[in-house]
Amino acid sequence: MVRRMIPAAVSDPPPSAAASARRFSGHGLVCIRGERIVFANLNLTLAPGEALLLLGPNGSGKSSLLRLMAGLLRPAAGSLAWDDGPVREDPERHHARTRYVGHTDTIKPVLTARENLAFWAKVCANEDDTRATLQARTDAALDRLALARLADVPGRMLSAGQKRRLNLARLLAAPAPLWLMDEPTTALDKGSVATLEAIMAEHRATGGMIALSTHLDVNLPGARVLNLDDFAVDAATAYGLHEDRHPEDLRA
Repeated sequence: MVRRMIPAAVSDPPPSAAASARRFSGHGLVCIRGERIVFANLNLTLAPGEALLLLGPNGSGKSSLLRLMAGLLRPAAGSLAWDDGPVREDPERHHARTRYVGHTDTIKPVLTARENLAFWAKVCANEDDTRATLQARTDAALDRLALARLADVPGRMLSAGQKRRLNLARLLAAPAPLWLMDEPTTALDKGSVATLEAIMAEHRATGGMIALSTHLDVNLPGARVLNLDDFAVDAATAYGLHEDRHPEDLRA
């Protein structure tokens, strides 16, 4: 099971040849939602093959951090970058390298399971992906998540667990190096959790990276732990951060 380590485990690991090719990092991240500072001065790194487990109580910022990493939110301060440049300088490149699966299922109710997955595969396709390639990925993803027999069933008729598996199938139908997963085991039975764990292990074995939040035990060997509670701020610090904000801090 995941080994829960002290916050020091979040510090930068020694660089490797593989990591230098495609390394993702965040430095001095501050997240403000409404008038509340969710977390501040947060640093993280992910290198090929690594996994980061986000822990913390509700409201500590796990979902917000994943959305920041996905480029769906901007940090109030701090920066996100790949080894070849800041996210803000090439957001399209960043989006091509990341796949975000939120805690809610974004299934189009009138489309079948296959049509839903084919849509995402096409939206995220590379220029050199052929129609045959996209179809093969879609079919393989449906099969891997035990959805092949439900391929022609409309999204509105799928159960909660089936919808969750369909959302997770997007990771296989539209490959990317960095997977950002918010409570991915929600509504999954034990067999589906085991399948997800195997898929995540395979992704990491080929150089993929994972950042994941969960309230349940997940078999994620060697994952580093980031406890969001360690980056909460007291009232005095919060006031200072609000006062020190500058326009240039609003760039991701």
